[in-house]
Amino acid sequence: MAYAVGLPLAGVMVAPFLYMVATALMSEPDSLGHPVPENFAAALVALPFGRFLVNSVILSLAVVAGQVLTSATAAYAFARLRFPGRDRMFLGYLCALLVPAIVLVIPRFLLIDALGWADSYQGLISTQLVSVTGIFLLRQFFRTLPRDLEDAARLEGAGEWTIFWRVIVPPSRPALAMLALLGFADQWRSFVWPLAATRSSAMQPLELAIANLQGTYDLSWSFQMATAVAAVIPLMVLYFIAQRWFIRGIEMTGTGNSVPT
Repeated sequence: MAYAVGLPLAGVMVAPFLYMVATALMSEPDSLGHPVPENFAAALVALPFGRFLVNSVILSLAVVAGQVLTSATAAYAFARLRFPGRDRMFLGYLCALLVPAIVLVIPRFLLIDALGWADSYQGLISTQLVSVTGIFLLRQFFRTLPRDLEDAARLEGAGEWTIFWRVIVPPSRPALAMLALLGFADQWRSFVWPLAATRSSAMQPLELAIANLQGTYDLSWSFQMATAVAAVIPLMVLYFIAQRWFIRGIEMTGTGNSVPT
């Protein structure tokens, strides 16, 4: 029964990617002739693909590093530390999830423009360094960790930073890896914010650059699909490399009974 339901759903999910690959291999836009693998090399040479790729890599890695650090430290504070207004502050963070991201685009742009960071890496990265979803997921995970090692470390005179780095972080690596992978994929596919924050093609990440190919370069659908396939490949490779950590992280953040605090 599971296969009867799962296989058709998997086919529906994979079909757009297969169509994209098939179109990329077409000799002409509307032709069903023999495959032309040379389309990939020709498309990548016809545009500054390397520049777009570097922009996406810098944006994704910088944002992921910031989100993992801020999410882990904030989640530790909300899960383990006791301070006035902790629960109300956490509720305020959760309320931010109710605000559509598109509503914040203009205020964010006005902020980076006032700082002179429009069309720069600082502008692309700075407003993306905090993930409320990441804080929520890691907080839920940290609440499942037993307190015995923390109490023992405190008896030995360890401070909160030492406890965080040496007691909390090591068993949390699968959850941190899951958050990093999700954040990387989200930034790699980012479109709306780079569209608002960048003005020149030299600062465009892959997703935005591919969308602008039709108006900038005289490329056929085959060439555009070839660049789209090339842009997806890094995410596929990353997932296959990290899938064990990703699946384990989902299991660890989504199950288990929370330890009262």
